[in-house]
Amino acid sequence: MKNIILATSVFLTTLSLTNTAQAVNPEHLKQLLATKQCQNCDLSNAGLVMADLSGANLSGANLTGANLSRANLSSADLRGANLSGAGLFGANLNAAKLGGANLANADLRSSYLGNTEFTGAYVTGANFQGAVGIPLQIATADEFYALGVAEGQKGNQRQAITYFNQAIAIKPEYAGAYLARGVAKYQMLDREGAFQDAQTAEKLFTSQQNTTGIETSQAFIKEVQTPYTEKVTAGKPTFTDFIGSLGSVLLQFLPF
Repeated sequence: MKNIILATSVFLTTLSLTNTAQAVNPEHLKQLLATKQCQNCDLSNAGLVMADLSGANLSGANLTGANLSRANLSSADLRGANLSGAGLFGANLNAAKLGGANLANADLRSSYLGNTEFTGAYVTGANFQGAVGIPLQIATADEFYALGVAEGQKGNQRQAITYFNQAIAIKPEYAGAYLARGVAKYQMLDREGAFQDAQTAEKLFTSQQNTTGIETSQAFIKEVQTPYTEKVTAGKPTFTDFIGSLGSVLLQFLPF
């Protein structure tokens, strides 16, 4: 997931799936669709968009470059499978087993990962933007923070707050995450929550002797305490209303 941090300067991650000369084994594909049992099968570059593969046994299968967008893979066994470059956009991976799987450069945007097992999975370069239920053990606090900033810039404040919560759960002293979460709450007109997070951020930045963080937190606190003007109350304040290009400011708290 390291590429997520590198891509946050534009708040989008571009994924290029690798095309290979390999093609899906038609007999293996037929077997999978008929029985949901296809251990060690060659399904490279298979087209499985919206396929119902719930509970399927695909352990050890070669799914390199396969298109599994919006497929139902809930409770599927994908242990040891090769999913490098696979398209899993919007896929349901609830309770799926991905232990030891290769997910390098896989597209997991907007996927559902509740109770998904990732023990020993290789996730370098995987795109988790907008994914729900990303386990804490497969991402760092900085990666969750970067995802949150990206979602906030797109106007998805609820998802942004979820990511900031995960960053804070991993790193309770993460001042930048408190500040960013406060800004997201401010965007949702939760002034009390925004004020509390801003105060926490200021205290943490002060203890960390982070001058930029202290000044930014204080500016935000002042903004939160200032009543909305009639012009602003006509619509929600934007993610960057209080201090210009706030996205760039928040990115300063990422350790590159």
